[in-house]
Amino acid sequence: MTERNEDKLFISGRPIVSIFHNEDNLYSILKVKIKSTNTTYTDKEGIVVGYFPKLSSDESYTFYGQLKNHPRYGQQFTVDTFVREKPDSVKGVVHYLSSDLFPGIGPKTAQTIVKKLGENALQLILDDPGSLDKVPRLAREKKEVIIKGLQENHGMERIMVQLNEWGFGPQLSMKIYQIYREETLQKLHDNPYRLIEDVEGVGFGRADELGLQLGIEGVHSDRLKAGILYLLNQASLSEGHIFMPTERLLEDVKMLLEKSQLVEIHYDALAQAVIELGEESKIVVEQNRIYMPSLYFSEVGIATKTERLLQSKFKGFKKKDIETSLSAVEEDFGVTYAPTQRKAIEMALNHQISILTGGPGTGKTTVVRAIVELYAELNGLSLDPKEWSKEGKPFPIALAAPTGRAAKRLSESTGLPAMTIHRLLGFTGQDDEDAEGRPVEANLIIIDETSMLDCWLAHQLLKAVPEDSQLVLVGDQDQLPPVGPGQVLKDLLTSGRLPVVELQDIYRQADGSSIIELAHAMKGGKTTDDLLKKTKDRSFIPASANQIPKVIEQVVSSAMAKGFTIRDLQVLAPMYRGPAGIDALNKMIQEMVNPNPDGSRKEMVFGDTVYRIGDKVLQLVNQPESNVFNGDMGEVISIFKASENVEKKELMIVSFDGIEVTYEKSELPQLTLAYCCSVHKSQGSEFSMVILPVTRGYMKMLRRNLLYTAITRAKNYLILCGDPQAFQIGIERNDDNLRFTTLIERLSPDAVPLEEVEGEELELVLSPETIDRIHPLVGMEGVSPQDFMTVEIDR
Repeated sequence: MTERNEDKLFISGRPIVSIFHNEDNLYSILKVKIKSTNTTYTDKEGIVVGYFPKLSSDESYTFYGQLKNHPRYGQQFTVDTFVREKPDSVKGVVHYLSSDLFPGIGPKTAQTIVKKLGENALQLILDDPGSLDKVPRLAREKKEVIIKGLQENHGMERIMVQLNEWGFGPQLSMKIYQIYREETLQKLHDNPYRLIEDVEGVGFGRADELGLQLGIEGVHSDRLKAGILYLLNQASLSEGHIFMPTERLLEDVKMLLEKSQLVEIHYDALAQAVIELGEESKIVVEQNRIYMPSLYFSEVGIATKTERLLQSKFKGFKKKDIETSLSAVEEDFGVTYAPTQRKAIEMALNHQISILTGGPGTGKTTVVRAIVELYAELNGLSLDPKEWSKEGKPFPIALAAPTGRAAKRLSESTGLPAMTIHRLLGFTGQDDEDAEGRPVEANLIIIDETSMLDCWLAHQLLKAVPEDSQLVLVGDQDQLPPVGPGQVLKDLLTSGRLPVVELQDIYRQADGSSIIELAHAMKGGKTTDDLLKKTKDRSFIPASANQIPKVIEQVVSSAMAKGFTIRDLQVLAPMYRGPAGIDALNKMIQEMVNPNPDGSRKEMVFGDTVYRIGDKVLQLVNQPESNVFNGDMGEVISIFKASENVEKKELMIVSFDGIEVTYEKSELPQLTLAYCCSVHKSQGSEFSMVILPVTRGYMKMLRRNLLYTAITRAKNYLILCGDPQAFQIGIERNDDNLRFTTLIERLSPDAVPLEEVEGEELELVLSPETIDRIHPLVGMEGVSPQDFMTVEIDR
């Protein structure tokens, strides 16, 4: 008989109906026929809810948890852990082992096993699979069937119980089990800190608690190495750093470890851990800088390919031919290009890699269109993609941008197909940063919104550029840096190695755009004199943080009354929390423009978010297989209850400019409401009207590049509201969150050429082709822990 923990509340019984089961996170609702319980439950049947796989109606289980009253569904038993009850007699064990759960094991074999191991055979085998060796003439294949069957059917419960005893809740326990399966306990015993990287929702502190329970404490090398990797990873993902200075990293790690456990950590122990991590290829150390390997080799790869393109013997076009063709293009389009624009066009056509930069209204789009037209004219190429498709040839010009919305704008401005960089490279959405993109089959490649390129994506892009193709990078260096690590556009410009033309003359200002005038003033850390005056396209409404929701409500209401749609309007904010944060503003605007006062409309609830048909939503991750990407905005067009479709699942359909994507409830973390979104998420997009609240509550986020990026999203109208002084302070704060990168140094003319080492030194050549053969401790022969120390070692 299964031994019960009588100190915990339990319900023992057999499942009779599966009311709900989520295959992704295993959240389940069951009706159970109760055999016994120590709760106040008096009914013969009860509802149990929790996280577990599909349970067999032919077996009995004991569920441990709490009895709760659900306001809508009544009394339920919420499960923390559960165990499958084992047969409690010789006859029961024989019947169980000879069931369909163990293919190839008949009654005679089962009887032999029980005769030798006793009625406690199942527990013995679970505790020690080698106990089956005592059973005479039992074939190896049958032993494997029995061991696998028991581990699958009983091992999970034991793992869940152990995880619960270690302090993990039922949902997190199930998430951990889904990743490691039957190896869960062994893997966590070997290295509890692997949870940080493998399981979302587990940080260093939680993993360190488990480590302490498993005897990994103090200055244990696994603990020190885990702290180093954790902070190094956080530095790249949260702060955008490519590397961390050794001294600063070790100081931070020392603080983290000593805060988590009251044990003094010495610097020499940390430095030894750094060396060991390098030997294990988990970090790269170079000149007192510590890198994650993927970022180190991505940055080296960017520098290597850039240098190769700069040094190529590329033959451009004759100046006379360019001028003749340019005059023809001007005549065709009825335009006259300014001298700086002509210079930019000529630069792009005559170099294998070049950069076109400039602020809003300076004509970047006009120049890109001219480059495309002139390239086709000079090479005698058709710009009709259908003609190339008929001949079975790839279109010779590739246009791409980091986000779907930016790609759409690029396509609209050029009249040619454009796509996201991920789609251009053939990524599926399941790729990691080490994945290889496919080579780009184009002779001219133009990438817009390059300021959004992080180090990983820039590396993959450059790797995919053919040696004889031309690459034009277009972007505004004053916008926010990418969400991911690095600042590729800024570093390429600062290096001074690439041909660059910066467009500075403002052409859209001729239309009387005070938004563009303000943007260019902000580039210099100033505002315009008429900031608080209402102009035809811009206004600033002074308001306190608590007044902002009401102000935004009035602005949205007024705009919609004048014919604006909710897709024309976009509220931008830098933070999620607070009365003027993204979460609160999304709920407020949703209740205003898409309410459900009587509860009669269909809804899909996920966490704190309620979705309704007509809601404006934002895609948060790339989904190339559906041609939908991070930053794309769409509209909920359908919601189906589980009873309304053959899949028996709750479904929601979102239209992204005509592309319809179906989401199961478990996939809703890919979406969020988009009435208000972060400034970062708006990059690459443009809206008819932007509403930008600015308060002192945002102060730690307010910087010139964030505010500049926000206001340049406004195409026709900009409504600022909040604290004018906070806005002014933000503009004066040039981004002090500087990122640690070494791309400028690698592109320096004084840098050692990465591909000129010969003979035995070849193993030190850092390039995409030699990544797998390079030792991570480049140039560190004879280094000791003390060599890292520029601070005094505390012994």
